[in-house]
Amino acid sequence: MIPATDEFNDACAEMGIELETGEPERLRSFLDLLYQANETTNLTAIKDEHEAWMKHIFDALTLLPVISEVEPAGEHLAVCDVGSGGGVPAIPLAIVCPDARFTLLEATGRKVELLRHFAQQLGLSNVNVINSRAEREAAFGSGELRDRFDLVTARALGRIAVASELCVPLAREGGIVALIKGQKADEELTEAKAALHMLHAVHTGTIDTKTGRIVILEKARRTPKVYPRRDGEPKRSPLGVKKA
Repeated sequence: MIPATDEFNDACAEMGIELETGEPERLRSFLDLLYQANETTNLTAIKDEHEAWMKHIFDALTLLPVISEVEPAGEHLAVCDVGSGGGVPAIPLAIVCPDARFTLLEATGRKVELLRHFAQQLGLSNVNVINSRAEREAAFGSGELRDRFDLVTARALGRIAVASELCVPLAREGGIVALIKGQKADEELTEAKAALHMLHAVHTGTIDTKTGRIVILEKARRTPKVYPRRDGEPKRSPLGVKKA
């Protein structure tokens, strides 16, 4: 994988993102691992190395301004990444935020193995990978991760009505959910209005970046006990969305 590109460096500078000595090299090492694994497991469709620096690394780092604004409830900022897949945004963020604690939630066993391999090879002691679904880990009464995190992140997890039901219950009361979305974010927010109301979450802002849009939700009150629903149901029947 090529070193950090001028486009990447310029985008970081424009957004006020400053990397510490050695971090660009570690981010490049992550990309090397990602693309080695991609030879046998479908983790990314992006082939161009310049594009990889923007759409994987920069896209992940656009969450740094959000992270800087979140007050941890405990000694360390607790972050959960839902549907981690190939490790974006969680692994790049774990590299540049060593004091935060990242829980990567992934349902596919092979991807879990690879995420653990990435963390081990990169020396990321602040990363814990869990092989499970958000519906189970956030379930009232039985989910061990419900109400635990200062910040919950997700990329490519589905439309906001779906992603919010999977992510909001994992956040503590007053915690933040940051969803990396595309240009249809406003349309999805309109569709998710009822879902956010039912989940006791509010939309507090949307950040435009060079690679997408970040939708910020705040968990205003505890999530009702009935959410999230059973495995697969949030995706099959998005909360609050009327069937056509």
